[in-house]
Amino acid sequence: MPQRRVITERSQEPRQRFAEELRRLREASGLSLRALGERLGWDASLFGKMENGETLGSPEVVQALDTHYGTPGLLLALWELAAGDHTQFRERYRRYMALEAEAVSLWHFAVSVLPGLLQTPGYAREMLAAGGLEGKELEQQVDARMGRRELLVGKDAPPFRTILSEAVLRTPLRDGAEWRGQLEYVAEVAERPNVTVHVLLQSAGLHGLVSADMWYLLLPEGRTVAYTENGYRGELIEESGPVVSLQKAYDAVRDLALSPAESRKFILQMLEEVTCDPST
Repeated sequence: MPQRRVITERSQEPRQRFAEELRRLREASGLSLRALGERLGWDASLFGKMENGETLGSPEVVQALDTHYGTPGLLLALWELAAGDHTQFRERYRRYMALEAEAVSLWHFAVSVLPGLLQTPGYAREMLAAGGLEGKELEQQVDARMGRRELLVGKDAPPFRTILSEAVLRTPLRDGAEWRGQLEYVAEVAERPNVTVHVLLQSAGLHGLVSADMWYLLLPEGRTVAYTENGYRGELIEESGPVVSLQKAYDAVRDLALSPAESRKFILQMLEEVTCDPST
């Protein structure tokens, strides 16, 4: 296939193109981020993150920007392309990512690392770098992972339940400040009405999901698929028999975990311990 000819010299990647257009329109209007935030009623930091590609923002924010700049539908169209761009993920994840974007409900179990939907940029960067990524590819994958978090934002965000093994919360980042920020983010997201967080203490003992992270997606047509992942590979499971067995294992683990209220207290306790640690 012949390479696409670049005419405008703007990025051909949907997420980056969206961020570039936001920055171009604001700079052309002569407004600072702070002034834009004051005019539209959102925090200036949100617009800064959108222009840096750290987040896509919600459709409501993008529609307000379209109205403000007099570009009816343009930014929202770019937002939709960016949100639906699965080519930013590695090949083995693309089928799963397409299904995740359609899911009407999600369940998750974490063995040793936080799920991408709950990660901060600092956490994602350190984890991906530990896996061998670097340079442009590393930053591209961090951006892609941050884009996944938009799934949990907005009035139509699907319910998301995660069970975090205690080991996940006791494996810190090298940077103490980044780790505090990550714990704060988990505590913040756990307060959202569509998010439920459980902590599974090590004292719960052995269980049926000890070997890999698990995802369960309820799709619009009513069927559920599962995705299991370890440090080397991932596998999408769509056959009903294995999926039902994995769901039963998940339910059994959930019964062993702390309640959402107890889990929030545990996360806040972990945050307090990190904050008080003089080594950080």
